Amino acid sequence: MTDRSGVTRRTVLGAVATAGLGSIAGCSGGGDDDSDDATTTIEDGFARELAIRFAPTLYFDEYEQWFPTDPRRYASERDGETIVDGFDAFDGYHARKKETGDAAPDPTVFYNVVQYENSPLAVVQYWFYSAFDQFTTNFHWHDWEVFHVFVDTGEGDERDVEDAVPQLFVASSHSRRVPNNEFLDPDPERVPRILSELGSHSSALSVNDSLDRFQRFPSDGTFADITNSSIERIEDIAEIPIAYGLPRDEGARLPYVVPELDGVPLYDDDRLPSVERTDLVDDALTVRSFDTLSSPPSNLPKRATGLVFDHGERDTDADVTYALVPASDVEHIADFTGPQLSFEFAVPQVAEDAIASHITTTGAPWSQPRYENPAADISEPNHRLALAERYDVISEPSTINTVFVQVTEAVTADDAPDGEGLTTQESTVESVVLLESDPEAVPTFGGIGVVQDVPAGDHRITVNGAGLAPHSEQVSVPEGGDAGDGPVVAGVDGEIPLVARESATKLEVDADGADSELSALGVEDDFAGRLYDTPVTGPDAVYVHRGGAYTVEVRDTEDEVGAFRVNPAPAAESDSGGGVRIGRPNTGKASLATFLADIAEETRTQVESVAARDDSGSDSENDQQDGGGGRANAIQGLAQALAAVAEAARRAAERAEAGNRGRADESLETVTSRIETVAERLAEAQSALPDDLARATDRRLSQARTRSEQAQSAKKL
Repeated sequence: MTDRSGVTRRTVLGAVATAGLGSIAGCSGGGDDDSDDATTTIEDGFARELAIRFAPTLYFDEYEQWFPTDPRRYASERDGETIVDGFDAFDGYHARKKETGDAAPDPTVFYNVVQYENSPLAVVQYWFYSAFDQFTTNFHWHDWEVFHVFVDTGEGDERDVEDAVPQLFVASSHSRRVPNNEFLDPDPERVPRILSELGSHSSALSVNDSLDRFQRFPSDGTFADITNSSIERIEDIAEIPIAYGLPRDEGARLPYVVPELDGVPLYDDDRLPSVERTDLVDDALTVRSFDTLSSPPSNLPKRATGLVFDHGERDTDADVTYALVPASDVEHIADFTGPQLSFEFAVPQVAEDAIASHITTTGAPWSQPRYENPAADISEPNHRLALAERYDVISEPSTINTVFVQVTEAVTADDAPDGEGLTTQESTVESVVLLESDPEAVPTFGGIGVVQDVPAGDHRITVNGAGLAPHSEQVSVPEGGDAGDGPVVAGVDGEIPLVARESATKLEVDADGADSELSALGVEDDFAGRLYDTPVTGPDAVYVHRGGAYTVEVRDTEDEVGAFRVNPAPAAESDSGGGVRIGRPNTGKASLATFLADIAEETRTQVESVAARDDSGSDSENDQQDGGGGRANAIQGLAQALAAVAEAARRAAERAEAGNRGRADESLETVTSRIETVAERLAEAQSALPDDLARATDRRLSQARTRSEQAQSAKKL
């Protein structure tokens, strides 16, 4: 699998495994709790001068609906407190647009400036309030985003704003779990630029000559827009800086979802009379829900810049000028409220489940730790370390847990028999990753999902994508951080392949029906190899591609192994969604021997079908071409060898089930010998078989050797 930047999955994962503190390896930019020095407010005049100097230019998507505005217009009193109700703000904002005719009514940016005590380090925060957030599966009433400018104001009492030197830009991403977009040591002469993601308002940086585009990598003689550390370089392959970025700028497809309340789209809610369907993100970018599509959407429009905002006191040709208002003017607002919105986030289990608790809302900025200590928002450890070396008031980065996954897509392999093998490729859409212990779902960027600051313990991770069947599995996160070993990776070596819904069938494993306590489940395809590998404690399920041919492996708490052959292709057309169920996933010799018989018999049937086609066609012509029936003899010899393996394996399974260990092992020795005969016959029949069947037989032969060895060494019958 290769991504758009030319970085292979194995390169990415190999780098992850060796990354240290200077890279992604389980680190957070955050220091220990309360480890940074306290901050104090700056004198109003100087604070405003700083805010004006570094006030950012804002670039919005052409489809954007909710621009930075002033929430005070929608405030009300409740129980003696000032609050902003979600219905009031959402409906009021759209009523205001219709009343004024302005695409962006009351454009406002709030600033908060603090200084670390006994230090020249100050931080200018720019807070952007939007009445609503509509993203993929994390939409909510209200939205507060923040952009931090860490700046050295110099020593002494006589400070000049023109002498202030920016040290670090930190632009907020979707979630505190996702690495922010950060830039160390920006050019003091450049006005900061923020690219706001459509609907969600996640902030990407644009600091180079490409004014309204985000660049993760240097290109065309210019530098990247972030200095976040990357997954370390392997050989001479490009690095991948780990930050959310701006996916649509990077060519990613990112479908949006219609938010609902009580099962009804928001624009149909009677409490929002001013809101119409056209007031949400455009239909061209929107799906009703992930599971209403049979395959990922392929016609989503690319990103294009719409309105450009700039500060009103700057000489600018921007479309909109915004007012710059002290955040202290809105600190009297106690809360931003609204009922929880819903989205069914499917979790594949034997009994399909769906959760909606990850839909979050936002609180007041002044109630958050980063309001008084902006360094709490530094997500890049190298950036925090750089500031810590310059300023004693900033603590060095602490080590915490990070979970990493790369989401791909399973598709049929060209070199496999039809419906008999898969490969994985870059996913055509971005996905959403949810740790069920955390209320915040995080989107992938370039297929990469990173969740920071994960508590130690067992978690269930679920990955969903539009038009793709979901995948869910357990991940275990160690105590005390993981900087020494790299981040925790989900899936198989960090990869989780999803399947288009139109090609997916559910594979269920009833662990409660096993004769021992199961601990792990693995699924291998003949051509793609290991696709899924997850702990299991009870009934579980995984969606697999109908075009694959699978070995399902179970392992119990005594480390005994069982294997089962699953090939959905023959039943694909009649499959009505019922899927495949393994009701007695037992481990031990009998299970493995039965698998050997099944895979040998399956392959024998396919080999004999080749001989049958020859017999019913131009067999006399074939005989003339191969010197008197050599082709037919080679194929028949291979089929007979496979039948002999199946026979011996069935006998081994019967003897194991009868409790006769000695005779079972004798039969398994016979199986091993006959497998090698199959290898010899395959070599002889190689040129007579279709190339794809020859490749499939060779791969199954390797699988049979592995399971034969496991069967002979199994202690359990």
